[in-house]
Amino acid sequence: MEIRPLSETYAVSPQIMAEDIPALAEAGYAMVICNRPDAENPAELAAEVLRPLVEAAGMGFVVNPVVGSALTMEMVEAQRAAIDGTQGKVFAYCASGNRSSIVWALALAGRHPTDELINAGSKYGYQVAQFRDLIDRLAQEA
Repeated sequence: MEIRPLSETYAVSPQIMAEDIPALAEAGYAMVICNRPDAENPAELAAEVLRPLVEAAGMGFVVNPVVGSALTMEMVEAQRAAIDGTQGKVFAYCASGNRSSIVWALALAGRHPTDELINAGSKYGYQVAQFRDLIDRLAQEA
């Protein structure tokens, strides 16, 4: 597992395994967000299989499956609620970290400059820039 920090309080990575969970707790994460739909994974990596392991390690766990081609405002709002409801650092994962980066940038639109949100993910090769117009629109509504 490669933890990729997008900010001081939010990081992403590709799919985690059960053996990665202690390292997340040791790194000080308070919340783990699963942005990967279970249909993309084998049964042993399903969110509800990982949830008890994450919770036993002392972290919260939120399931917010994001389908890139069907991204909704409900997904963005769920990500924002999980981030805002956490005292401490948040770690999110999906297949590559891309969707977790995009939904984070959209959730924080208006709280940080658009370029900052885009650049945070771009340094890892994530395709956040394609959402510039939407981030700007959400920022105006914030």
